[in-house]
Amino acid sequence: MIVVAIIAILTAIAYPAYTSYIMKTRRVAAEGCLSEYANYMERYYTTYLRYDEDPATTTANALPAIDCASTQQTGTNYAYTLPAVSATAYTVQAAPVAGSPQARDTVCGTLSLDQKGQRYVNGSGTVDQCW
Repeated sequence: MIVVAIIAILTAIAYPAYTSYIMKTRRVAAEGCLSEYANYMERYYTTYLRYDEDPATTTANALPAIDCASTQQTGTNYAYTLPAVSATAYTVQAAPVAGSPQARDTVCGTLSLDQKGQRYVNGSGTVDQCW
């Protein structure tokens, strides 16, 4: 009985630490994916001298499907969008998918990155805690 009690106590301590570690790992993967999208936007700007559209076809810029956002990588936990884009500025965003374990991340919540490299979070934590 004592052995079972000791195992229960150790499990009660270890499980929250493990889930916190997994949440942080997924967040770091999403941050890396945001950096890849920012690199895409900078290459797009180098080509068209604007972030928002291709001047030759006036096609609005949209985020491409890159590997880091696939369901095998971070796509089941984060949804990537381009909520704010103009000719000279953009913001790329990683929002936790509803129903995923990352949706319980109230400290950081949605992560954002703009054309200046400025990082943002909309949770209760600070940028230094989350990035």
